[in-house]
Amino acid sequence: MTAMTSPLAFITGASSGIGQALAARYAALGWRLALVARRENVLREWAEAQQLDAARCGIYAADAADVGSIVGAGEQCLAGQGLPDVVIANAGISVGMDTTQRADLDLMREMLALNVLGVAATFHPFVAAMRARGSGRLVGVGSMASLRGLPGHGAYCASKAGVVAYCESLRIECRGSGVRVVTLLPGYVATPLTARNPYSMPFMIDAATFAERAVRAIDAGASRRIIPWPMAIVAPLMRNLPNAVYDRLLEGRKRKPRRSAGATTGPQ
Repeated sequence: MTAMTSPLAFITGASSGIGQALAARYAALGWRLALVARRENVLREWAEAQQLDAARCGIYAADAADVGSIVGAGEQCLAGQGLPDVVIANAGISVGMDTTQRADLDLMREMLALNVLGVAATFHPFVAAMRARGSGRLVGVGSMASLRGLPGHGAYCASKAGVVAYCESLRIECRGSGVRVVTLLPGYVATPLTARNPYSMPFMIDAATFAERAVRAIDAGASRRIIPWPMAIVAPLMRNLPNAVYDRLLEGRKRKPRRSAGATTGPQ
């Protein structure tokens, strides 16, 4: 494949964590990249370190919480690089929440805007064109936290449950068009978002391992994939536990730090 004929992956939240690992994986497979993040300088430094020139990698500074900003980045990609084969809506934040604190209501609004609306806004520029072409992958990054509520994590759990429900709706809308909607549900992945978690994180994997498995799931057009696989066994057990049992198990669990307590709120 040449730089002009190789497939194109559009990835938000690509400046660190899961997004950067996915970018590295697609680059290693010879794909062209369209990378989006608020921190444009970080993206450019990473692309230079990976020896990715402008023919291989487009950089777009945008805020996925701002509809106009992220839609604009998608439109720039279409104009400059063409229609992607894969669009990954990965940008998001994770921080603890305490409903008794007024400031945390503003935090919840911010998190829902980025983690949920940002997914739909990321997909918006590409859906109609992918349908017309008859192919494409739209990938929403959810979380195992979407399956049940976690104490101190209400905003994040609600946002990721929203991602899963939204992607399911879009998947049905795209059925028969050749466009596949893939929902990824990461378990614990070693990124800046998990670095400060004060509780145990079973089955944790590094971001590169997650990216390798995620790319396989995307290529297969899986409707939903939990990564790593042991979490796929744990997931139905969690979902089916009676509330009384689940509540006792989670009672007293340490909580993710709130933003005012120095929590990490960067991109996934």
